[in-house]
Amino acid sequence: MTNKKLIYITGPTGIGKTELSIKIAKKLKTEIISCDSRQFFKELKIGTSPPSRKQLDTIKHHFIHNKSIHDDYNVGKFEKDAINLINSLFLNYDNLILVGGSGLYADSILYGIDKFPSIPIDIKKMINKKYIENGIEYLQEKLKKLDPEYYDKVDKNNSRRLIRALEVIETSGKSFTSFRKADNKERTFSNEVIILNCERQILYSKIDKRVDIMIKNGLENEVYLLKEFKYLNTLNTVGYKEFINYFENKISYEEAIEKIKQNTRNYAKRQITWNKKYSDAKKIDMSKNVTDNINKILQK
Repeated sequence: MTNKKLIYITGPTGIGKTELSIKIAKKLKTEIISCDSRQFFKELKIGTSPPSRKQLDTIKHHFIHNKSIHDDYNVGKFEKDAINLINSLFLNYDNLILVGGSGLYADSILYGIDKFPSIPIDIKKMINKKYIENGIEYLQEKLKKLDPEYYDKVDKNNSRRLIRALEVIETSGKSFTSFRKADNKERTFSNEVIILNCERQILYSKIDKRVDIMIKNGLENEVYLLKEFKYLNTLNTVGYKEFINYFENKISYEEAIEKIKQNTRNYAKRQITWNKKYSDAKKIDMSKNVTDNINKILQK
């Protein structure tokens, strides 16, 4: 299947990945694989900005609202499910589109990931409870003590990464580093990475407007109905954790909105940093004529 190509479209949150991926998928007459780790969950309808019903009807998408927040689902299970699906779809298509901003989930498809132990739900709850009660500093200090090598490498402000490492350490009794290896898995397809970018202030403006739309569409009520499940790591997500703090009278309503915008901008910066490692990627400036860029990509 070496003539089969997976086209990965990535970029910071809010830049327009969904719309562009649909345009390319329509031209290639193919389907889309989502690797957004929060759009899997059917309860998170507003705060994760999934494709609209109209967009889903336009092009077949996979891994959108296919899981519940109560399901035990992680990047290892996603890799297995997605590779099986991709290999099946390549029987009918020469090209497929992979789209999303969750870099680790994308890399699991492009290169494969290390095999980690299954994490018991009680350990997940325990570590997330500690994080909620003591903040990210608790995670940082705990990881620094238990696995200083990984602590030196990890994004120390990314609570999800810190929690994941501590879950593995607590479950296995081994360091997180001991499970990491450099070997990539063989894939039966080639890949092309396309990174979307634009000027930072334009991106921040897009992010602020999108948050305003989420609020208008009922994000506050969506989080309110889920607040009893705050111990789930899935709810440790921008847009949800801030409103949970508001409901618990830890911050004001105005502070919650501002923190959602600020934390989304911070997340976008981390995504931009992550994508720098794709040294051979094609880049599209979303402030320029995107159609011309699409045509150049399709001609290649």
